[in-house]
Amino acid sequence: MPAKTVLIPLPSSDFDPTHVVVCWQVLRAAGIRVEFATLDGQPSAADRLMLNGEGLDLWGGLPLLRHFKLLGLLLRADASVRKGYQQLLEDRAYLNPHKFSRLRASAFSGLMLSGGHRAKAMQGYLEDPVLLDFIADFFAADRPVAAIAHGVLLAARSKRADGRSVLYGRKTTALPWSMERDAWNLTRFLGRVWEPNYYRTYVELPGEPEGYRGVEAEVTRALARPTDLLSVTPDVPDYFRKATALYRDTLEDSRPAWVVCDGNYISARWAGDAYTFARMFAERLQAV
Repeated sequence: MPAKTVLIPLPSSDFDPTHVVVCWQVLRAAGIRVEFATLDGQPSAADRLMLNGEGLDLWGGLPLLRHFKLLGLLLRADASVRKGYQQLLEDRAYLNPHKFSRLRASAFSGLMLSGGHRAKAMQGYLEDPVLLDFIADFFAADRPVAAIAHGVLLAARSKRADGRSVLYGRKTTALPWSMERDAWNLTRFLGRVWEPNYYRTYVELPGEPEGYRGVEAEVTRALARPTDLLSVTPDVPDYFRKATALYRDTLEDSRPAWVVCDGNYISARWAGDAYTFARMFAERLQAV
């Protein structure tokens, strides 16, 4: 029986390395082939600030001080992901991605939608009509789809033939506004003040309430009912670990993670859910 193949579409640059590296590692360890796609068929690159943390602190723009990290240590990817990214850069499939325009849903067993936040690259990825149509086709075929962080927004924007989101009538989670807001405030007030919206892909327009352009709010607007967006509540085991963004899951410890499964659709909030998210996606792929 041929190996199953998962596709990971990527923006032209600035994807979150944890989402991609962890999923790539976990899927390959499960015997699943991973391929990539970009708009122009050229290799993408991860957000360097999420890799090394340099440039996130208040003094990050100063050449002699940028190597001293405080906020950068909190927000950057962990050591295993940074090491894994160097290995990813040597992967043949990563270096030779498909073009969005040449994708066909029938060629892949599963689809993983990753995230990031830097507006210039991410907006093109989140708004690409060819990619959105491909995702809609994948949902229509009822093949496994996994989406994390802004990847959930990408799914929410993909439309069925009736004009509704592919997530309409489904259960999902999404990047909570509380997490998005806190990281935004940290970087714009205490860190990268010369790029205050570094952590916001979309910023509210005049007259819009705070958080209206956040991932959680837009995804919720695409659902059949607001209650279809499943968030961590105080009655959930390990609530503090899951809700505070101070903890990240590992291969051995899923307590900090919050992952929602609805049939062949799997969703997660942020990089702190990545290992559990990837493992559950691999299990779903092997079950179908």
